[in-house]
Amino acid sequence: MLNQKQIDSIFTIIEQMFPDAHCELNHANPFELAIAVMLSAQCTDALVNRVTPGLFQKYHVPEDYLAVPLEELQNDIRSIGLYRNKAKHIRQMCERLITDYNGQLPRTMEALIQLPGIGRKTANVILSVAFGVPALAVDTHVERVTKRLGICRWKDSVLEVEKTLMRRIPRERWSASHHQLIFFGRYHCRAQNPACPVCPLLAVCREGRKRMRQEGVTAYETDPQI
Repeated sequence: MLNQKQIDSIFTIIEQMFPDAHCELNHANPFELAIAVMLSAQCTDALVNRVTPGLFQKYHVPEDYLAVPLEELQNDIRSIGLYRNKAKHIRQMCERLITDYNGQLPRTMEALIQLPGIGRKTANVILSVAFGVPALAVDTHVERVTKRLGICRWKDSVLEVEKTLMRRIPRERWSASHHQLIFFGRYHCRAQNPACPVCPLLAVCREGRKRMRQEGVTAYETDPQI
């Protein structure tokens, strides 16, 4: 496991690599963001962004999603994985928003995770991106990167990863660091073929060093910031 100085240096470098990291799901308001994040489960943001322009042109408020048959909504999102379950959860969420929250998304973790189809990760994204509340959503990229680097343990659950990051990163940096970790994992430390040979964090990355040893590389430069 890394010490706090090393972790601080890692996040400084990742911030330098991706200073403009942001939520890549297209949306115009918190409700659209919630729909987009629900659709993004086990699916790429790029695919979701191909579907949502037409979706958001047709559906504007929760009532719109309930005004059509379930089969019609399913057909509108058919190109997205798990579209049947996602369509069902979207309609159930819209029903709850109408009956319990006057059609508006609640602004607390406790209320959000009670909505159908919204787990802790989705709630954290909504809180951070839509409402500006410091939050750390742990998606597949965040989990992979933090475990490869040794910030978290391989056996840690998603919730344990989130709690570790909340302890190790200043609260005012949670939202920015969340997006920067995603960009680092999406565009650099990829699940397949990570860019280990040119990674500025290789010297402290246990997974990267293991990969390089397997390729016969035992010497590499150490970034002076780490």
